[in-house]
This record gives sequence, structure tokens and C-alpha cells, in this order.
Amino acid sequence: MTDLALEVSHHYNHPPEQVFDAWLDPAMLAKFMAPGPTMSVPEATSDARVGGRFRIVMRGEEAGDLPHEGEYLEIDRPNRLVFTWVSAFTQPDSTVTLDFTARDGGTDVTLTHVRFPSEDSRNNHRGGWAEILAKLDAAL
Repeated sequence: MTDLALEVSHHYNHPPEQVFDAWLDPAMLAKFMAPGPTMSVPEATSDARVGGRFRIVMRGEEAGDLPHEGEYLEIDRPNRLVFTWVSAFTQPDSTVTLDFTARDGGTDVTLTHVRFPSEDSRNNHRGGWAEILAKLDAAL
């Protein structure tokens, strides 16, 4: 078990409420939760309440189906969203925190993901989250 962490940020030209809500809407999750140009999301569910769960299946041409799931730990609209992140590439106690800050008529999002089994896993997730944040921009 390690406490390796990563942080990535992105600015959106949309209000915090709109950017925040995208993370809880299964239809929106299906549009942006796929890191990589050949990935898709054939399944996305969200029970958007503290203690509720989500499930996202990322599908890659070579990788096949990659299920990701977790539990919402904190939902403070439109400021902060915290959830566990469980996949074949993380530790069971891995968590993601999204902080939303209004700036210049838009929103800064800082994503912090903690607890990875290895530096390789952390580094792969850093690139994946950066792609996901960019895809969210296009989806909005």
C-alpha cells in the first residue's frame, strides 16, 4: 500500500454548477469518462447521493471492458466532490477529490487522486485524468 498521489487541473468556460453536475449525470459521464481517442463508455450509472454508488465501464479496442466503480463520500455542490475509485489498477481505498472554483466567468477544476499501488499506476492515471478533463471540456 502506498500514499502516492497525483493532481491535475483544467479551466472551463462554464459555471461551476454546470461543470459539477456533469460528474453526477450518467449521460454526461458516458461522453467524457474515457481516456483515449479509441475508448468509449458503454455503461455509466450514478446514484448521486452521499453513500450512493457509481459504475463506469470504459471500453478500449485492445483493453476490452474496464469497470470502474466507487462510492460518493462528499457532495458539496458546486464546490467539492469526493468519491472512492476502484478498478483493477488502483487500491481499494483510492479516492478522488474534485475541487471547483469560480474564476474569470468559468470554473477551475482541480482533481486530486490518492493511493496507488505503484508509480506506474499513478503516472498512467495522471495522463488518463488529464484526457478525461479535456474531454469534459468538449462535452460541455
